[in-house]
Amino acid sequence: MLEDCAVTIPASGDGSAQSVPAIIATIEPDPAPAHAALIVSPELAASIASAEAYAENATADRTRIEYAAGFRLFEAWCTKHGALALPAHPEAVRAYLAELADRGLKPATIDARAAAIAFKHRATGLEPPTADTKVRKTIRGIRNRVGTKPDKKAPATAEHVKRMLKRLPDTLIGKRDAALIAIGFAAALRRSELVALDVEHIERTPEGMIVHISKSKTDQEGAGQSVAVLAGSKLRPVKALEEWLAASCIRSGALFRHIRKGDNLTEERLKDHAVAEIVKGRAKAVGLDPKFFAGHSLRSGFVTSALAAGADVLKVMSVTRHTQVQTLKGYDQRAQAFRDHAGRGFL
Repeated sequence: MLEDCAVTIPASGDGSAQSVPAIIATIEPDPAPAHAALIVSPELAASIASAEAYAENATADRTRIEYAAGFRLFEAWCTKHGALALPAHPEAVRAYLAELADRGLKPATIDARAAAIAFKHRATGLEPPTADTKVRKTIRGIRNRVGTKPDKKAPATAEHVKRMLKRLPDTLIGKRDAALIAIGFAAALRRSELVALDVEHIERTPEGMIVHISKSKTDQEGAGQSVAVLAGSKLRPVKALEEWLAASCIRSGALFRHIRKGDNLTEERLKDHAVAEIVKGRAKAVGLDPKFFAGHSLRSGFVTSALAAGADVLKVMSVTRHTQVQTLKGYDQRAQAFRDHAGRGFL
């Protein structure tokens, strides 16, 4: 449909306005093609519901929880500033991310917040505002200005772990922490893998034990992974675990549990952040600066200690379950940093 109308535009000379005729074409969109209603049997309806359930599991539980928490923070910010969170305008997202950067949040955290916003929009069938060119440019600018170097924690090496284990009290909490630190180190476990362990995941063998990991960061489909843990003669991780199980009388279910004051054991499985708190606390107890340690320190400590001892890289990877040799390069550089140092002869 065509309509005649007048458009007022500024003149090019003295700035006065002129009224000129213009033609505006209003194009009527073609009607969307009609689709026949999907008529399904009860069996097919059940299969469709099952497909939806599988789709929900396309993203790991932990990731979904983190995205949900990240989007709630964005929603709160939008409410405060009178902006719409869903669908969010790209300019609102840019302002939000810039405010996070101005507050000193790390680029990795800002990336995670942006990912949460994108995830929520996609999950509801909306185009994510983070795909906007200006939003992406803002994120790149934050990375360039602040830098993206990760804040790596120090590895809890075999010597550190040995000192921690020696200083643990002979209490129920002490035995739990000893087992958690020793197994976390010996099996090079991520903190999420460590707290997800059940008694049923432990298989005793003459040489030590096999730790069966039902799901991990590199095994999102849940195929399962296994790690051999030697009984050992120095750190003796298997002995530490057996002493914890004997003292706690845990026979099944969650291996590492919350303990209240007075050594009162609960049925509550430890959260992964508790691993970091335990490692930091035990590091501080032996004179180490806790700010340099975290839950990942046990895993990185095993890698660093193994490479420093001359272990074969492929053997290390069989424990850590890394799939790329390149991933271990940083650990190896640290392990070899002082070996044949250029200044050894005169410093």
